[in-house]
Formats: sequence, C-alpha cells, structure tokens
Amino acid sequence: MTHAEIAVVIPAYNEAQTVAEVVRVALLLTPDVTVASDGSSDDTAGVARAAGAKVVELNPNAGKGPALHAALKATSAEYVLMLDADLLGLTLAHLNILSGPVLAGQLDMSIGIFEGGGLMTDLGNKLTPHLSGQRACRRAWLLQVPGLGEERWPEPAITDALKRGGARWDYVELPGLAQVMKEEKRGFWKGVGYRSKMYVDLLGYGRRRKKSLKE
Repeated sequence: MTHAEIAVVIPAYNEAQTVAEVVRVALLLTPDVTVASDGSSDDTAGVARAAGAKVVELNPNAGKGPALHAALKATSAEYVLMLDADLLGLTLAHLNILSGPVLAGQLDMSIGIFEGGGLMTDLGNKLTPHLSGQRACRRAWLLQVPGLGEERWPEPAITDALKRGGARWDYVELPGLAQVMKEEKRGFWKGVGYRSKMYVDLLGYGRRRKKSLKE
C-alpha cells in the first residue's frame, strides 16, 4: 500500500548509476517522488525521469541544500522522506522503518543509520550519524530550517534546528543498507579531495550561523 501523504525527495549530483533503483523503491512507498539533479554533468535527470520520478534540474551545481529545498517545493505532501541518491540495497522495509515513527506521531524526525551494509559505510555513518542523509519529518518543519536552501550541506543546519526547537528525534537502524563511497564514484584522490571539501564546509556551519545571527 502506498502513502499519498508522504513524498520522497532525493537530492542528486552525478548519480546516474544508482538513482533509478532508489527511485524504484521509493515509488513502492508513495507515487510522489522527486529527484533534484544538482547541476549533474551525467544523465542523472534523464535516468530518474525514466524511472518514474518528477525531476527538478538545478544549473549550475548549487549544493545539496538548494537541491533539497527545490525538491521540497515540488511537492505539497504533509510528510517527506529524504534519501541519498547513491544508496545500495534499499528496500521498502527501510522506508517503513524510517517513516514509521514520524507517521505514527512518535517522533518529529527520524534519522537513518546504516547497520550491516558494509564496513566503511557503517563506520562513517556511525562516527558522524548527525550527517546522515536518510531522514523523515513534516515538510513544513523542514522548510522553516534557517539557511536550509543556502547551505551546500544542510545536515548541520537541520540538526541545529532540531536541538534549538526541542523537537523529538531519534536514530533508527537500517539493516543491510549502504551507499557508494565518494572514493569509488570519483576515483580515490578525487574522492578524498571531494570529501575533504565537504568536511571543511560542514565545519564552517557554526561560524556562518553566528555571522547570520549578527546581521
């Protein structure tokens, strides 16, 4: 049974190899699936569209935050489930685990953590669980997160809003789920460079937040 009241939003950058399968599984949960292709230079948009998703195309590349914001604006569903486009082993059971506590009113946000999907992805997810891209919540709540549409990586802004707003949130384990490592997708050294830039940007969130509050 699909859930019309929930949408799946998938920010994606050069994920033509994996996005179709993520879309396929998402459509088992809901007919409302949107992929935001963030300035992709491959056929991410075409592959996602052929798989059955609505597609929003950003050009040039703006970052995951703007892509997520664009995908959220493309739906009117009450609830949203965020997914990364490079997931491996995704099933409908994972989507139900992630969305269940929110749809039942037990949590304001659930955050998915990999468990048993692979050593490196499990380790990375557990060392920095607050950076997980697998989440479920109310769409209206997510849209009011300060800076969501400006942050290249929106997870710190979302986590900050959760803590400041007193929201009920928790981690849920997603057994057997993994994602493609950046070093695999882009080549080892390019992947390391991309990951380093990501962490520099993530670490700068606190400074940017303080600056915006002073202005």
